[in-house]
Amino acid sequence: MKVYDYYLFDADGTLFDTTELICECFQYVAEKHANKQIDRQVIIQAIGSPLRPQIIEHLGADLDIETILDDYLQYQLKAMEHSLTLFPKVQETLKTLKESNKKLAIVTSRKRYSLDVFLKTTGIHDYFDALVTPEDTELHKPNPEPALKAIELLGASKPATVFIGDAKWDVCSGNSAGVDTVFVNWSHTTAGELPEAPTWTIDTMSQLTAPLTER
Repeated sequence: MKVYDYYLFDADGTLFDTTELICECFQYVAEKHANKQIDRQVIIQAIGSPLRPQIIEHLGADLDIETILDDYLQYQLKAMEHSLTLFPKVQETLKTLKESNKKLAIVTSRKRYSLDVFLKTTGIHDYFDALVTPEDTELHKPNPEPALKAIELLGASKPATVFIGDAKWDVCSGNSAGVDTVFVNWSHTTAGELPEAPTWTIDTMSQLTAPLTER
């Protein structure tokens, strides 16, 4: 059995059920700034990487990217009022982990400002001891640097650390940082489609509050 002391969480798709919100935001800026539609699966496959490269990939580099990024964020902050939710058992699991003296961090490609808004809106901000966003590292997931930054901020030891996420960005980042990884089975992909295998898979967040004993 394996019990951990430090938990690194991806945000979107792992804690926040934001797939439809993200798709809505991309369709909004695509129609407004490029007069086009983006295939939903194309959007979903890129979720988890930094927003700027996604905008460039979906809409092209010849547009005013800064204006589009700002428009995307402002639209998202308004749209989240009717669509931002946590996945089942997220809040209860975070509470249990904190009451068990575990240290928690978020490692995300979401910018700090909107992450803070999302965490406070859903009532889970105070469970986290550290937040690692794109502003904090030069390189981003799937590179190990964001996970290593979180380990540093928590004062964690790698053998006692686990990284939980819903995408290849998270599993590859955690694996290459030298920590165990958990893939959540409520992802839009499957563990078998990942380029690298996670240490564990889970069907519900509450499984993190008991020793993980099988993949």
